[in-house]
Amino acid sequence: MFFVQHQSAAPTAVERDPKGLTTKRGQPRRPQAAEQRDPMTQSLSQRIYHSAHLTGEFTLRSGPVSHEYFDKYLFESDPKLLSDIAEAMLPLIPPDTEVLAGLEMGGIPVVTMLSHFSGLPCIFVRKEAKTYGTAKLAEGPNTAGKRVTIVEDVVTSGGQIILSHQDLVETGAIVAAAICVIDRQAGGREKLDAAGIELISLFRKSDLTQD
Repeated sequence: MFFVQHQSAAPTAVERDPKGLTTKRGQPRRPQAAEQRDPMTQSLSQRIYHSAHLTGEFTLRSGPVSHEYFDKYLFESDPKLLSDIAEAMLPLIPPDTEVLAGLEMGGIPVVTMLSHFSGLPCIFVRKEAKTYGTAKLAEGPNTAGKRVTIVEDVVTSGGQIILSHQDLVETGAIVAAAICVIDRQAGGREKLDAAGIELISLFRKSDLTQD
């Protein structure tokens, strides 16, 4: 359907997750053709839709009233669903990744679960550095000189990824890609591409259907 093709000469990394399941990072990502998507992944997209798609009357941030709303925090707060999402995202992690960077706040639960299954350390990136204590922008290990992959839940415009990318690069991190659960198909991928950041999504908005 939309797993992005990724060409790399790096060998496939085979790892054991904490539950003893064999996982592979660095394999070529699956082709986008819908007929090639496996039933388990298709089922996962339906579970996300049923968990987070709401109907009613909702005032959007931009002002208009909508009769549909996608509440991403509903799938992020479901432990079983979040666990299955993280496992499905493992093949999306670029093979040279050393640290995963979850963005405040939706990216935090996703990166935590993804770190658990991949065995990679993670950092939690604030929208702005705190003004007290350590005054850090990113909580966790030092990423200077490390290859970092940004982790986000849902990408709309891509603006926050671009800002956080700049912040991380200024601290010495090497950042070339971002992975997310859902690409809303609202121009974010194109803006990130223009900024030199590859966006790798597990699902696109159009993939999330009730059947």
